[in-house]
Amino acid sequence: MYSVEVYAAVRQFVFVEGRSRREAARVFGLNRETVAKICRFSVPPGYRRERPAAKPKLGPFIPVIDAILEADRGAPVKQRHTARRIFERLRDEHGYTGGYTVVKDYVRPARLRLREAFVPLSHPPGHAQVDFGQCIGFIGGVRTVMHVFCMDLPHSDAPFVKAYPAETTEAFLDGHVSAFAFFGGVPLSILYDNTKLAVARILGDGQRTRTRAFTELISHYLFRDRFGRPGKGNDKGKVEGLVKYTQRRFMTPLPHAASFDALNAALEARCLARQDEHAGRHEETIGERLLRDLAALRVLPAGPFEPCEKKPARVSSTAL
Repeated sequence: MYSVEVYAAVRQFVFVEGRSRREAARVFGLNRETVAKICRFSVPPGYRRERPAAKPKLGPFIPVIDAILEADRGAPVKQRHTARRIFERLRDEHGYTGGYTVVKDYVRPARLRLREAFVPLSHPPGHAQVDFGQCIGFIGGVRTVMHVFCMDLPHSDAPFVKAYPAETTEAFLDGHVSAFAFFGGVPLSILYDNTKLAVARILGDGQRTRTRAFTELISHYLFRDRFGRPGKGNDKGKVEGLVKYTQRRFMTPLPHAASFDALNAALEARCLARQDEHAGRHEETIGERLLRDLAALRVLPAGPFEPCEKKPARVSSTAL
């Protein structure tokens, strides 16, 4: 069975980049039936491991593979390493004794991660930034620390905010789902800091290993993830500004609500009202500029997002 990272990479290649399934089969070394199945499911159906399978033989050689792939970025396309050539170099030059398949399965998603884009200085329509902020309020009369999910569309400065009792994976996923529903579409890309809710590990060359839940979210909604430099909050200055705006305007004075649902209904109304206002020196209102953002968003998937952790376990011995 192929990993969820392979599913996400293939689905991005077909649905976002607009490439054919025939080409996907050739580029990723898959048969057409497998590509068709990946296009039907956003995550691998059937049995799912609780944790990634250990790769004791490949592990020490991963930095070597990453270095080869990084060097390939500056080489002509026809002179870049295939997975087979990488395997041969590991075997002949570094003493690797494992098999070819495990190398090939690592190279596929690793090559896709290297396409991570730089942080743009301009803000074209259809892109977003996400962060969490922390506020104080009263829920049911009890003073409560709130963790507020913030999504900003930098082109228009249109905000979406939603409060949660804790900054958890469930809140992170639900915040995205709620924001996509609020805007009526999916951003082309979303910029993050290096939150552990999205990034399981930052590798030595700056590449990131996504968490399982975040990879499932990407595979379902087909947006491109981007990350700011570690410790450089100004890379995502728009959403940082939204966090401060939320704290000073939406949450001042301290909010009182009967429940988080009631508070979030009020926050959504504030976000809608914000669209009639102006931001910065723009002559157009946020809502007028939002029309260009909305025109660029991807259409919402037909089916609901269901993280694997919430699905009943199904055991299958059928390999993909």
